[in-house]
Amino acid sequence: MSEKIVVRDFNLYYGEKQALIDNNLIIERNKVTALIGPSGCGKSTFLRSINRMNDLIPGVRTSGTIEIDGQNIYGEEQDLVLLRKNVGMVFQQPNPFPLSIYDNIAYGPRIHGFNDKKKLDEIVETTLKQANLWEEVKDRLHTSALGLSGGQQQRLVIARVLAVQPDVILMDEPASALDPIATERLEELIDYLKKSYTIVIVTHNMQQAARVSDMTAFYLNGEIIEYTETNLLFTNPSDQRTEDYISGRFG
Repeated sequence: MSEKIVVRDFNLYYGEKQALIDNNLIIERNKVTALIGPSGCGKSTFLRSINRMNDLIPGVRTSGTIEIDGQNIYGEEQDLVLLRKNVGMVFQQPNPFPLSIYDNIAYGPRIHGFNDKKKLDEIVETTLKQANLWEEVKDRLHTSALGLSGGQQQRLVIARVLAVQPDVILMDEPASALDPIATERLEELIDYLKKSYTIVIVTHNMQQAARVSDMTAFYLNGEIIEYTETNLLFTNPSDQRTEDYISGRFG
């Protein structure tokens, strides 16, 4: 097993409320790991912990460690700008910048010092191809990204993440605002991207988790109840609470 992210005894508090309780798991390199569970169970909180986006919320404190490639991202020496470059994030609602398609992709590389036009052109074309969007937009790169469909916008956002060459991609309900056809294309893209990236996805759609992920963690009240290979979790769960959730009997 090739470990990419190792989580040890990780706890997170919003003020006095404990949102994550003794989370322990190993996320493998170049695999898709799905986080499932009822609303408010801690899935998205844990996801945002992997690039420390929760730090932006007043009163948040943590204990335990999350290591990426052996480095504790909660260590004092961690550069948050570098962390968030290496660990990209895709949200529920597509959030392209109110800029051209080209400038959406070039934005991140420019911030990190790439200003050579030829190099930016290469980055834009390469990442749009990776995101399976190039053929649809190559003739309108300098038109507004806001004119794209929802599914195209979400793939554009993924291309924007890829443009700064991350190691890990976090996805928080990335298909929740998409129609079935756009969702299918997104899932195909996720399957393609895992060859080069480690992907962690939060989803309420258990069928989607079964289709796209290699490993699945079931969250309940901030705890990881079960974490195993996806096909095992869905066909032979080891915990009754997992079985009840999967079967729709939960609660």
